[in-house]
Amino acid sequence: SGIWLKLYSPKWKMKSKRTETVSLGCAALHDKKPGHWKKEYIFKQTCAFKTRVMRLVKFLDPYTGLPCKNKEAMKVSGLSWIIVLKDKNGKERVVEKPKLSFKDTSVTILWYGTDWPCLDILSTLKLFGVTPLLPDQSRPPNKNGPRRFSLIAEYHLANLTESSVAVGADELVQLFSLSPGLLVGVWKEKNEIAFVMANLHYNQLVERSILGSATVQYAPPPNKPLLDDIDSEYGLHDYSLHLDLHGRSCMYLCGSFKCLFCRKRKVD
Repeated sequence: SGIWLKLYSPKWKMKSKRTETVSLGCAALHDKKPGHWKKEYIFKQTCAFKTRVMRLVKFLDPYTGLPCKNKEAMKVSGLSWIIVLKDKNGKERVVEKPKLSFKDTSVTILWYGTDWPCLDILSTLKLFGVTPLLPDQSRPPNKNGPRRFSLIAEYHLANLTESSVAVGADELVQLFSLSPGLLVGVWKEKNEIAFVMANLHYNQLVERSILGSATVQYAPPPNKPLLDDIDSEYGLHDYSLHLDLHGRSCMYLCGSFKCLFCRKRKVD
């Protein structure tokens, strides 16, 4: 406790309920339960970290309407993404070191390898955003250190090839699409995973990758339409649409459309 108190005290002023400064001597140690200052230090560091990162995602690109400093926020936070494969016996396997491809509106994440488990024994796949528990901007994240997990999505893999229709195939691999935004390539002969690809839209991506927990996804605030958008005469109006169609290495279509609107119509 003494070590954590020394770490805590220079950064944050310690005050009692009566707002009187607490001395940094033995009294501060004995008044608190074991582990108190460790928890306080981690809590304060986490809050400061989230505030610093969320400040960056407030800057919006006028062209796309999406955060324009996502890359900077990811670098500051040490953010990465992993998938966790869980088999039917409850055993989990972590797959890291993906390849990243950044576009104007999304990031494509690719995991691949030659030693994936057989698809027949797998039950679920979980996608997590991962950040260091105590980020240090002066050096790269230590992957062996304590980390914070934020659940982005969970997918069911049981009976995948029987219950889903392949969206594409070649002589070796079948491609299956799972919502939201996941592609799973499966070797035809061995029924093993060949690769997993996720396409994550920039909209609230940093929040989803950082602000959730290991078991609960981040819940965004409710999206309340502007007052004019509920006008019974004009319907939705003055909206913008940005369309971005691309593969991992090239862009096929990119365009923005302004001042869009639609009339409210009665459906028979």
